[in-house]
Parts: sequence; C-alpha cells; structure tokens
Amino acid sequence: MRTLRLAADVWLLTARALKVTLREPWSVVPNVAISLFFLLVYNAGLGGIGRLSAFGGMPYLSFILPVALVSGSVGGAGAAGQALIRDLESRYFTKLRLTPVSRTALVVAPMLSGMIQVGAQTVLILLVALALGLKLPGGPAAAVAVVLLAAGWGLGFAGYAVAVALRSRSGRTAQAATFVFFPLLFLSDTFVPMTLIKAGWMRVAAHINPTTYVFDAMRSLLSGAAQPAPVVRGILAVLALAAVTLGWAVYTAQRTLRDA
Repeated sequence: MRTLRLAADVWLLTARALKVTLREPWSVVPNVAISLFFLLVYNAGLGGIGRLSAFGGMPYLSFILPVALVSGSVGGAGAAGQALIRDLESRYFTKLRLTPVSRTALVVAPMLSGMIQVGAQTVLILLVALALGLKLPGGPAAAVAVVLLAAGWGLGFAGYAVAVALRSRSGRTAQAATFVFFPLLFLSDTFVPMTLIKAGWMRVAAHINPTTYVFDAMRSLLSGAAQPAPVVRGILAVLALAAVTLGWAVYTAQRTLRDA
C-alpha cells in the first residue's frame, strides 16, 4: 500500500514539474543550443581526423555525438535543482510538506522530470545529427539504447543537483555546482580514441572517469557493431551514479526536512 502511495505521489509531482517546464519552454533552449554548438563545431573542425585508422572506420560525427549528448545530460539535469529552488523560493515546497505527500516523492519527482527532459533533448539532438548525415547501422534499437543511456546519466546528475539545491537553498549555488562535472567531459576520450591520448596522467584520468564508459557504450551502439563489454560498463556507470546521487538526495531531504 505504501509503495502504491509513493508511486502515485511521484507520478503527480512529476507531471506537475513537466507542466511547469512546458510553460517555460525557452528555459531549456540554452542547454540544447550549447549541445548542438558542440556537435556542429567539433564535427566541422575535427571531422577530418575520423579518417585515422585509430577510429576503426567510425565516422567522426558518430564519435563526437556522445559528447553533445552527455553535455546536454549534465546541463538538462541541472534544471531539476533549479525547479526545486523555485519551489523553495515560492514556498510551494513548504506547502507540500504540510500535506500527506511522501517526502521521498518530493525529491524523486524533480529528478524524474529532469530525466525526461534530458531524454527529449537527446531525441532532438539525434534528429539534428541524422540531418547532418549520421548513420545508424544498429537501427532504431541502437538509437533507443543511446537515449536511455543519456536519460539515465541525466537522472544521476539530477540527483546531485537536487541534493545541492536542498542543502544550499540557493539558485546560484545549485547552478554553479553542476559545472563541477564539466571537467569530466574533457578528462576522457572526448575528441580522440584512448590510443591517441599520449599524456600519461590524462590516460589515467580517463580510465577512472565514469564518463569514459558512457562515451564508449554510446559509440559502440552507434557503430552498428555493439560489443557487450563497453555497453555493460556504460550501463553500470549510469546505474552507479544514479544510485549514489539518488541516495544522497533522499538522505539530504530527510535531514533537511527534519531539521527545518
């Protein structure tokens, strides 16, 4: 019975959060624009290196596309923290606390809303990539798997954004906190395969960076010859991040609401 109540609360609050986003569609435009900028500029400026043997015949557009998708996930997930800050500032969150709604649902709902937003952004970016000439040898199934990976990665970052928002109760702090993860985008095999990274310290950083495994999983799927190992590692990286940040967000919510 308690599980059904939690599911109902999460559903209602997630739907409400999505409606708020739809009322302000221009709030998501900057994040999508930045992701598309990465895709267009990097593909136009570096596309020629895709002819190197290290790429294994993969078009550079397919190689660089995950960078645009993951950067969109990080930025889009930050919207979950911003939405919670707006509710805190308008005292809507305080009103919800006076109702029988589940306290867990109060933090899970904005995370799910952020994840759905990231999924929609990913579909849009994929459509633009297709217009640029992206080939999908793996067909629709590969595209769906890439969207799910991006959405799951976004869910993990949304948990982080929600936890920071609850701790700081500051929109600026919550927004700035998401930029902590942008170095992860570049301390990886972002622009070239791992074999072409010559700096030893950067190879070490890339190997311990979970973003690397998400990139590799997406690239494997986009290549049309998906290997189980990189896809499984990517899924595990997504699940690990989501589990850690979800737990942190729920713990922070319980502690904040108890102390308030």
